[in-house]
Amino acid sequence: MVIVKSGRIQSPDGKIDKDTVYKMVDEGVRNLAGKEPFPSAWKCLFTPHDTVGIKVNCLGGRMLSPHIELVEAIIAGLISANVKEENIIIWDRLSRELRQAGFKIHTGNKGVKCFGTDEVGYDKDPEIKGSIGSCFSRIISTYCNAIISVPVLKDHDLSGVSISMKNFYGAIHNPNKYHDNNCDPYIADLNSHPYIKDKLRLIICDGITAAYNGGPGYNPTWVWNYNGLLIGQDPVALDRIGMSIIEEKRKAMGMESLKQAGKEARHIGSAARLGLGTDHIERIELMNLSI
Repeated sequence: MVIVKSGRIQSPDGKIDKDTVYKMVDEGVRNLAGKEPFPSAWKCLFTPHDTVGIKVNCLGGRMLSPHIELVEAIIAGLISANVKEENIIIWDRLSRELRQAGFKIHTGNKGVKCFGTDEVGYDKDPEIKGSIGSCFSRIISTYCNAIISVPVLKDHDLSGVSISMKNFYGAIHNPNKYHDNNCDPYIADLNSHPYIKDKLRLIICDGITAAYNGGPGYNPTWVWNYNGLLIGQDPVALDRIGMSIIEEKRKAMGMESLKQAGKEARHIGSAARLGLGTDHIERIELMNLSI
């Protein structure tokens, strides 16, 4: 796993430096792939035959959603691996939420597509996996054979954090049913489904603007400029590292821990026990880069 940070990624007025974002993504993916040069690193992860779904998380609106510049950098990486533009889909639950986050809806046959599940619907029959019984978005079940998760680094008032694994609540028709007991074991069980486990190729978490309290929605009182990206392939490890960053910020602000606040991120340990990844900090291979 790689953390890439840069003090140049945004100006004091919040304007994002596109070139810096592109460099951060490329350096992060390159180091994740064993320091392969561009574009070989992307070719290690994707092939020209892939249809790739970029699952963003736009619940936080324009101020706490993946930055457009970040998604554009990811698309550039995919194209460098010879993935066809028409085989790239930016998606979330609702087209309305995508629009509110600044994305332009495009459902045509040419170019990169961008739309919500409300445009194409959910599968007719539910899939059962552990405690989950849900109809999946046709985008993840049928359209795409590869997924890039692009969550935001933020806390969640019930699950503790909403990073990569919680991002896939936006892939099922009934996420409202799975918030008891800090969303555990529901998040872990959902991520163990083959539609997610077998298709997830890459996670690029947007931590340019992050939230340490008040999530999953945007509240200016509790956001800060972390100015970083978390890049990996292990969703458990990435969520564990992301949680530690949020916990450190809460401590620095004189706040109680997530567990003390009654929103322990139980799903991270549950996902590790299901074999979805590593949750022990000392076992996570972590590289820190500064651009």
